[in-house]
Amino acid sequence: MVNSGIFYEFIPVSEYFNTIPTRIALKDVELGVNYAIILNTNAGLWGYSLGDTIKFVSLDPFKIIVTGRIKHYISAFGEHVIAEEVEKALKQAAEQQHAEIVEFTVAPMVTPAEGLPYHEWFIEFHRMPDDLERFRLAIDDSLQKQNIYYRDLIQGHILQSLKLRLLKKDSFINYMRAQGKLGGQNKVPRLANDRKIADELLVYSS
Repeated sequence: MVNSGIFYEFIPVSEYFNTIPTRIALKDVELGVNYAIILNTNAGLWGYSLGDTIKFVSLDPFKIIVTGRIKHYISAFGEHVIAEEVEKALKQAAEQQHAEIVEFTVAPMVTPAEGLPYHEWFIEFHRMPDDLERFRLAIDDSLQKQNIYYRDLIQGHILQSLKLRLLKKDSFINYMRAQGKLGGQNKVPRLANDRKIADELLVYSS
């Protein structure tokens, strides 16, 4: 709806948390780029961030798909990894290795006991992958192909490749029940910049 008194602006997701991010008008958007969408009055009196991340799939006419939520990202090291990327990587790896996933979440390990920092993936499987190591490498490879920031951190030896943490049956259900959020209307956040959810999941998985 471009003729209804709404002025749209878009912030590249990689800049969203910058002090002065770039704000792009509708005429300047590009296909395939993840943006945070900002709604403004046509008088410019206010601007409101919807909290959604979107991607244009057509410029004539303008058509978008919602790719996630701006608060659901992981960038503890400047990697700007978003939900769309981790979900695509996991889906591809699961198809390759015939795995079935119940639920998952990802958290950073900033200060490991040894070695470089890394992303830790907490996964509850309904069916285990044919080869767990190939499954892990497939996820990491997909993320590097999708996200240049993550790739540069891996290749620059700032991060090591991701690690998997396998959770026992009902770990996520037990966690959500303990939070008073068990039910279809509530979802486990799949990305975080801290280890609050990750550490609590370990309790309910023990």
